[in-house]
Order: sequence, then structure tokens, then C-alpha cells
Amino acid sequence: MPGTNLTRDEAATRAALLDVTSYSIDLDLTTSETTFGSTTTIRFTCAEPGSDTFADLVGAEVHEITLNGRSLDPATAYADSRIALPGLEADNELVVVADCTYSRTGEGLHRFVDPADDRVYLYSQFEVPDARRVYTTFEQPDLKAPFTFNVTAPDHWKVVSNSPTPEPEALADGKAVWRFAPTKPMSTYITAVVAGEYHEVQHVYRGKHGDIPLGHYCRQSLVEHLDVEELVKITEQGFDFFEAAFDYPYPFGKYDQLYVPEYNMGAMENAGCVTLRDEYLPRSRQPRSFYEFRCSVILHEMAHMWFGDLVTMKWWDDLWLNESFAEWACYHAEVEATEFTDSWTGFANARKQTGYRQDQMPSTHPIAADNYDLRAVEVNFDMITYAKGASVLKQLVAWVGLDPFMAGLQQYFKEFEFSNSEFTDLLRSLEKASGRELSGWAREWLQTAGVNTLAPAFELASDGTYQSFAVRQSAHPDWPTLRRHRIGIGLYDEVDGHLVRRTSIETDVEGELTEIPELVGQLQPDLLLLNEGDLTYAKIRLDERSLATGIAGLSKLDDSLARALVWGAAWDMTRDAELAASDFVDLVLANIGSETDAWGVSRIPTYALLAVNQYVAPEKRAAVRERFEAGFRELMLAAEPGSDQQLTFARTFAAVAHTDAAIADLEALLDGGLEVEGLAVDQDLRWLLITALAVNGREGMRIDAETRADNTISGQEHAAAARASRPTAEAKAEAWEIAMVRDDVPNETQRSVVLAFQRVGQDDVLAPYVEKYLGAAETMWEEKGTARASTALEFIFPKQLASQELLDRVDAWLESSSANPAAQRYVREGRADVARALAAQATDAQ
Repeated sequence: MPGTNLTRDEAATRAALLDVTSYSIDLDLTTSETTFGSTTTIRFTCAEPGSDTFADLVGAEVHEITLNGRSLDPATAYADSRIALPGLEADNELVVVADCTYSRTGEGLHRFVDPADDRVYLYSQFEVPDARRVYTTFEQPDLKAPFTFNVTAPDHWKVVSNSPTPEPEALADGKAVWRFAPTKPMSTYITAVVAGEYHEVQHVYRGKHGDIPLGHYCRQSLVEHLDVEELVKITEQGFDFFEAAFDYPYPFGKYDQLYVPEYNMGAMENAGCVTLRDEYLPRSRQPRSFYEFRCSVILHEMAHMWFGDLVTMKWWDDLWLNESFAEWACYHAEVEATEFTDSWTGFANARKQTGYRQDQMPSTHPIAADNYDLRAVEVNFDMITYAKGASVLKQLVAWVGLDPFMAGLQQYFKEFEFSNSEFTDLLRSLEKASGRELSGWAREWLQTAGVNTLAPAFELASDGTYQSFAVRQSAHPDWPTLRRHRIGIGLYDEVDGHLVRRTSIETDVEGELTEIPELVGQLQPDLLLLNEGDLTYAKIRLDERSLATGIAGLSKLDDSLARALVWGAAWDMTRDAELAASDFVDLVLANIGSETDAWGVSRIPTYALLAVNQYVAPEKRAAVRERFEAGFRELMLAAEPGSDQQLTFARTFAAVAHTDAAIADLEALLDGGLEVEGLAVDQDLRWLLITALAVNGREGMRIDAETRADNTISGQEHAAAARASRPTAEAKAEAWEIAMVRDDVPNETQRSVVLAFQRVGQDDVLAPYVEKYLGAAETMWEEKGTARASTALEFIFPKQLASQELLDRVDAWLESSSANPAAQRYVREGRADVARALAAQATDAQ
């Protein structure tokens, strides 16, 4: 039985048979607090009259099905999430009357009641295949059609969809109906309905192609945190840039951005109706990296309006292209159009690292994954899709040139507007614009998995110059592809206490060994940096002299992107057990205080914390933890008052605090006994400090007291995380029920508990959960669904209990398990992290 799955072959068969003329969808959001009315009318043609097909609808109570005036019995026609449609005519009309169920897990139509004021908020989330949880669909991206939504709701609500919001028509009993105009042709997954007691602010962007109404929405309890002027500024900068760069006017009329609660994703590119996590409206002070990331999210979703919404992939095989392109485009736009001009540095320090990590997992896959059905899409929708894909597109831009790349995109948008395409269509446009053959490039980069490593290979003459110089390329034996790379090579010398670039070259690398004759005769620099400019996607290695230079004085390097490459190389070498974790910790302690890149400041301490907790040899760990704790206390106190460094160092100090003196400092920060000039102990920092005390079993009555003072959904989520962090058997048992068993817990609360469950230094109370975890992994995917299961299986894996015994137990489970392949994937990934940690510990022990 197919259930909620759909194969690529089934979709292709249905697409060849049908052409969808229109959808008309009537939703009644006033029927109850658990379900809503859904009536769908689909008009479509059939290329082969007399054929059979099916429509999609998940988890509904179907009351009526009418096909071309014929009544179909729901008891027989609706089964296994499909509606059988027999005996089609050339022109068809399907009407389905049903009740659908509100979601509490972020899929379909999510319903949320704000504990701060009991106001109700709804929003839809349909990617990849969840529009069918709200209305009857042909749930595949290549059956585009115009959509007409008619929504009945309480008359004091706001109702927003893909078309401009009309004036509501009053009904009896305090209800009203909003009749939206038909949309442009679009795929089901980018349709949207958002409704509830939202706060609304309207502006208008006046561009060279005409006016675009801009709406911003949030919960009433977050109005004071809606920094709408900044959000409008970024939105207008984005439209200025993209309309010019793509040479195509924004295609969907108006542009609403709605900040919604309990959101599983960062944001979603619904056409003209973008939904975003309302955590992007912070209630407490955040570092610059937060706002840089928020800007990238806003621009990412805007880029999708052209790439994904205007032109849509035929099938989910090319989902990577949607996301990779939007990811590359958002950073490109940030650099060119906003105040965040160093965003590629932040990308290198943070986002790109997630791609490297995912690509070295046993579950790695080509960027262009073989998504033969919807289940494969769910598994392959990861940071290879986003971070590696964007990195590879950056390499493509370096390969063909920015102007030809943009010219190819402009032609592509015009040729495939409001229709569907495949990657070969884009490749053809880029080849035509650039004059370069790209099919070979695509095979190397998109159809193979794994990351290459680039290392310098040279001999020195007696005078200290390079007698020979080459770049050696290697690959993991399981993913042995050696690729063509366009890279920069930078030579840096120490001059007056600074590492200054003497010269740089840009060259192509191909095969195992590429000679670089331009460097022969150059004096060996203090720092040799491969991949200068971060043009390609590859790990780089530092030669012995360059590594010593970096460890001794990385802060002497003024160029932030060059520093990011050195940080990244050192971290890669640590993860690959080539550099002792203790040395990486020392590198961070010595240099992070001088780091200026926002993402470097906020992300690199988390790498160091991982090194302390998992990569340092067990016999050294206590001493290194104390050194790290003391070091970040000093960094916090020495940082400029009110700076990002001060805030990040305070958070890191809290995360590692474990000695009596450090715990006393946390208590004093909370109670006002310790004041650090410029450090505001606001609501979010208070929760972080309380949670740090809870990890150490020193929270007392603070969690309950803080929950009473912070009666918000954020407060409830923080409180749940703090309780899950406590080092007692009772606390872990309660947290396990919330994270892995109960179905009545909101998705974000469950996620908070999952992320807080595994804590360093709690081995005794966590050891029994190894078997419980493996037992739950057998059935969790089917029982809890994709969103909950993936989060739980990834983050409750007991990585901090790293040992050979754990590896052996997991191996035995993997050999015998009949769990869903997606669940097994997360177990394999956890196992890989443990194996990596053990190898790093062995290196650190030497």
C-alpha cells in the first residue's frame, strides 16, 4: 500500500495524463478547535479519456466525492491517503467535501494558542508533500494550476494567502469569508493560508517595475519585538537587487512575510506569502551573526520567488537546485546589497561547515540525489542540499564568470516562466551564455558524493624559495572522485606584527597532482593559504610552517575570510584526527578574543566546546575543561562592554561552567551579585544561566519561578529544556516521555527537550538510554512522523558516551534492525560521530 508515499514514476504517469485547469478551495476555520472544513473543486483535462488516476488527501474524514456529477462512495473511493478517480473524461471536475485535522507538529495547517493571551494563530506548511493535509490535491510539483481560496474565519481575524487579501464579507455569528482572487499558476507546495489574530503592518516598495505591497505580520504578544523598519529595509534592498540581477519583475504582485510560532523550518517560500520562524523577532539582545543570518533567510526566500516559484522543478530530484540556488543567491545579495558585506566570511565560518560535516557522513549522497519517491526526498533534504550546493554554485560562478552566469539565469527565467524545468534546461542556458561545456562539470560536482582535500606539495631550495610547488588532491576511498577546482593561492608574511598578503594567484586544479609553476622561485611565506577567496568546496591542509603560524598568531591575520579558511582548516584537521583537540582548544583561547567576523565569534567557540567535550582524550579532559572554563571567563570579563564578543563569551562560559567557582558566578549573575559592565542579563540569558545551573543540579526552585515570570511559549520551551537538563534519573525519565513517547506536546517544546537531553558529565543517568534509544529507533519514524522522528533520532543519540562498546552495540543493532531506512540513517550518522570522536581522542592522547 502506498500510504503517504508517491513514486517518481507514478507522478510522471499522472503528469502525462492530466493537465490541471484550476483549483477552488473552500476552508471553514470556525467548525471546531481540532478540525476544519475543506471543500476542494479541481478542474482538469485528461489526455486519454476512460483512464483512471487518483487524487491525494491525508488524514481526512471525507463526506462527499463527486466526479463529473457522479457520486463516489468515500468508503471505497478514499483509502490509503488516495482518492480513486475512475473513468475520466476529456474535461473533468472533482469535488471533495471533507473535514481535515489541525496539526500540532508543524505539518499541514498548524494551530497554536498563545499562552501569553490565549489568542489563536494558524499557518500552513506544505513542503514537501503536505498541502494534501489541508485540501485535495494532485500532490506533485509539475501539475501547476491557478488556485482560488475562499476562507471562512472569525471576523476579527487576519487571513492571508498567496493573492492579495480581499475585504472580508460578513456572515452571521461573528464570522466572515475572505474570497481571494485566483493566483498565478503554481505548485501545490507553495500555496499557503495563514489566519488568526495576527498584528499587521503594511508598506509599499516602489521599484522600477511598479509597486509591491509589503505586509509584515506577527503574534500580538510579539508586537514590541517586530523591528519592522529593519525588516522593510532588507526586503526593499532584496527587491532592488533581485529584480535587476534577474532582469525579471517580481512575479506575484504582493509580498507578505509572516512570523509564525512553533515553526519546524527556518522559513518557507510560499509565493507572495512567506512564513518565517518568529524566533527571528528576538525578545532579548542577539549578536550581529543573528541578524546577518536573519537577513540571509529573508533574501533566501525572496530568491525563491524566481527560482522555485516562478520556475519550478518537475520532480523533487531537482529540489537541491531550488535550495542551493536560493542559498547562493542570498549570500551574493547580502554582499552586494546590504550592510552585511562580509557574508561570505560568515558562510565559511558557519554554514559551509555544516555541508562539510554532512558530506563526510556514511549517509552522504550526490547533490543531485536520486529522489525516486517522497520518502527519499525526506531523507536527502539536508545540508548537502543547502550548504554544499551553494558552495558548488559559487565554484560554478568562479568557473564560468559572474556575468555569463547571471545572463544564463535571465534567459532561463524568461524561457520557463510559470512552468516546470529540469537541471538540464538550466545547464543549457548557462552553457549558451558562458560558451563553456558544463555537462562534465555537472557530473563531477553534482552526481558524485564526498569532499576533496587539497594540500600543498613542495620542495624548498637552499635559499628558502620554492624549488617546486604543486597542489595534491585526495578523496575518501568510498567517494573517490577527483574534481576540477578553480582556486586561489595566497602567500602571507609577517610584517610589523601583521600577516600581510604578499601575492596571490588564481588557477585551476585537476587530478591528483597539479603543478603550479607560478610559485616556483617564490620565498616560502609564513602562511600559505590554499583556496584563497574560498572559491571552491574542499577541505584544505596547512603545511607545518603555516599551521605553526596560525596557532601562534592567527589574530595577526587582518583579512577575515583568510582567517575563516585557517579556522576551518584547523577544525577539519581536528575532526580528522590530524591535529590534537587540545591544540585546537589552545588556538581558540589564544585568538578568539581578537576575531571580528560575527559568525567567527559566535560559531568557533561551539567547535571548541565540542572538542573539549568529545575530542579531547578522556585522561586530559578534566584539565582542559577547567582551562577552557577559566579562559572564557577571562574572555567575558576582558571583552568590550556590550559587544558581541562579551555576549558570546558569556554564553560559552555558562555552557562549560562546572566547577564550584563557576557555578557560583552563574548564580551571582542571575541574582545581581556579579555585574559585568555592558552585559544585560535579559530574559534569554537568564534562561541560559538557569539551564546551565540545571545541568549541574544546582537550579533549586529557579525553573518554576522563572516560568511564572515568563508566561510565554518561549518561556515554556526554555523551562522544558532546563528540566530535561537536570542530572537525575527522574528528570531524564520525564524528558524521555516528552521527547520520544507523548503525542500531545507541541513540536517546538518537544524539540527543546530533545536538544537538552544529552548532557556532558551525566553518563550514569544517561547510560540506560542507549538501549531505549535503539528500541525507539525501530518504530519511531512510522509512529511520530518525519519532523519529530528526525529531530529526536539525530540529537538523542548518545554521542557523549563514546566508547568502543557503544560502537559494537550500535553495529549489532544496524546488522539486525528492520527500522525504516531513514531512521537507520540517523543511527549510522550518530555512530560515525562516535567513531570520529574516538579517533580524535587517540590523537589527542599522543
